[in-house]
Amino acid sequence: MKYFKTNCYILIVFLYTANTNAQVQQGHTNRNKFKQLYDQFATPNRYHNASGAPGVDYYQQKVDYKMDLELDDVSSKLYGEEVITYTNNSPDELPYLWLQLDQNIRKKDAPSLEKNGASNSVTVRPGSFVSNYAKDSFDGGFNIEWVKDANGNSLPYKINQTMMRVDLPRGIDPGEIFIFKIKWWYNINNHVDDGGRSGYEFFPEDGNKAYVIAQFFPRLCVYNDVEGWQNYQFWGNGEFALEFGDYQVNITVPSDHIMEATGRLQNPKEVLTRQEYRRFQASENSFDKPVIIVTEEEAKAKESSFSKKKSTWQFNAKNVRDFGFATSRKFIWDQQAVQVGPQKVMAVSLYPKEGNPLWEEYSTKAVVQTLKSYSKFTFDYPYPKAVSVHAKSQGMEYPMICWNYGRPDEDGTYSDRTKFGMISVIIHEVGHNYFPMIVNSDERQWGWMDEGLDTFMQYLTEQEFGETYPNSIGSLDVYPSRRGDPKKIVPYMSGNQDFISPIMSNPENVYQLGANAYAKPATALNILRETIMGRETFDHAFKTYSQRWMFKHPTPEDFFRTMEDASAIDLDWFWRGWFYTTDVVDIGVKNVTKYYFSDTPDLETKERLKAYGYDLDNLPEMVFKIDEENESYDPKIATANAIQDSEILKNYLTKEGLEVNNVPPKFFYEVEFVKPGGLVMPLIVEYSYADGSTERVTYPVQLWRKNEKSVRKVISSNKVLVGVTVDPDKVTADINTNNNSWPKKESPSEFDKFKAKIKG
Repeated sequence: MKYFKTNCYILIVFLYTANTNAQVQQGHTNRNKFKQLYDQFATPNRYHNASGAPGVDYYQQKVDYKMDLELDDVSSKLYGEEVITYTNNSPDELPYLWLQLDQNIRKKDAPSLEKNGASNSVTVRPGSFVSNYAKDSFDGGFNIEWVKDANGNSLPYKINQTMMRVDLPRGIDPGEIFIFKIKWWYNINNHVDDGGRSGYEFFPEDGNKAYVIAQFFPRLCVYNDVEGWQNYQFWGNGEFALEFGDYQVNITVPSDHIMEATGRLQNPKEVLTRQEYRRFQASENSFDKPVIIVTEEEAKAKESSFSKKKSTWQFNAKNVRDFGFATSRKFIWDQQAVQVGPQKVMAVSLYPKEGNPLWEEYSTKAVVQTLKSYSKFTFDYPYPKAVSVHAKSQGMEYPMICWNYGRPDEDGTYSDRTKFGMISVIIHEVGHNYFPMIVNSDERQWGWMDEGLDTFMQYLTEQEFGETYPNSIGSLDVYPSRRGDPKKIVPYMSGNQDFISPIMSNPENVYQLGANAYAKPATALNILRETIMGRETFDHAFKTYSQRWMFKHPTPEDFFRTMEDASAIDLDWFWRGWFYTTDVVDIGVKNVTKYYFSDTPDLETKERLKAYGYDLDNLPEMVFKIDEENESYDPKIATANAIQDSEILKNYLTKEGLEVNNVPPKFFYEVEFVKPGGLVMPLIVEYSYADGSTERVTYPVQLWRKNEKSVRKVISSNKVLVGVTVDPDKVTADINTNNNSWPKKESPSEFDKFKAKIKG
């Protein structure tokens, strides 16, 4: 059609006029949203190649630990001695080793205690006042008694906040193994009162403590080709970068305690009663439901015993990056077997009576669902078990074990919020076994690489949990996921830009960590899967990334490149917009204009043709005219067939043996779409017609590549167009829905609704 040709002429004429009138021409860099991310990505090399896979020279260190630990339940102290075997697989000689001392964040003089500003608020809770001003602060942190080599010779070391450098008598050569030992102890914190990712909860009713212990031993930092030593200090938000290795751990506790930990229990007969051991064995072949190894009544009976005897639990773990354990005489214990690929995995729950009836009903179910769903989308779970431990106000993960909140009221009742919160946190924390416990990203630098990917997988798993256990969601249509649905990220993305950071930010330096590192990347991946790539293509690429980087250290570029490499979809525009900027989605429809064919253009049409560069003395045989009814077309007014005013066209159709009244299309419309927001996204449109029918069209994101502010589309139809809606299902996280419809509908945006809800 000639009309499409005029669009091109418009562009050329306007550009030419602008250049000829300019006095001085100013150049600019490439600002196109679709340019490649070469200026952001690290250069591919022999360690991390251009496809996003490990390169031919990729390496990582191996660190093995043998530990003897003893818990003093009376004074809440943990004593430990560890033997570390360090294998240098790098091409570099290492003159010293760096270790993480995460407990030092709890020292009285820790700089992390002063990292934030503070001012007096209008109100203060009595508990906060006592904690801040009336109570002695907790005195935590490692007490290092000695560091020695394998022969017992002292090794010099230097502690710098949460890092310890061990100086070696000579450098460790490539391929060499170095063995050394450390003896230490520390005061265990009350994580309910003093905070922290691990510690104990005290139960004043019975005088017991429930321990969830992690970051409890000096651990080697990562040494790799990306940063050398990853010895960024632990400030509290950025989590951990760790090496894989094998663990042999002996843990001595009061003999009436029940314990779970990373790795296989080596001596169940020695630490369990006969009845507990029989149930333990029976559970290993129970695939239908959990077997309760320690019942609630048995746990209650233990609460008053306070045995003076001791038992040593022995655990071995292969190819893990960390170790955690939980122990208490209060624990109820259940577990069941799950078939994951060729392997049998134990799904395990530990919880005090305060967690029931909620935990007995749902904890192990959530573990089972997580193992099944995550394995389907990534790789078969490779470890022998996954453990969920109940701990008040906790949500933290370690290989094979995690702590999770969700406590009923004292009378055993609980709200849907408590129930779904508990199920969700269990799915999330068990899911961390995949990211970052196996796909071992650098949490200290890139929080979103584990939290965002895990939250995305959590969303998929929650939806499958609702399908597997429909009674758990009651009258709800789907599981009420907190994060992942595009609509739910709108309040954050449309907020004050002074308090929003790009996803590609260190977790210590963002204002809203939950939205930044968890919700936004999870939402972005959900949109990528559902709206941009399609499920099948996305799932293949995501699984490729997961399997490429099992038990390895990926970078953000490895993820971005693999998703493109395995899908043949250029996504640089997506990574740039969603991960490297704080741009928002705002796409709308500006205007709809109706046209018809004519042999005799009116004055207005002549002016348009003249503006578009046509020679009025040599016009095309037919032209489009704006419908004279009104330029801003009113869909309520039905008009005649669009070709009725052109005798030339009717004669031509007759010559071709076509009946004019039966030749579609009858109507022509030009729809102008605008994009006030900075993010380019596919344009999803629903066209509505007078006969009640609708048509859904998705225009590719490349529609914006030449003009990211405004684009037009010509709609030819045999029906009268009465409505246009952009993003009808709200799947793109559009922050302003007031411009999404034509004729315009005065409806509050998602952000307006959110503000009204907060105000109310």
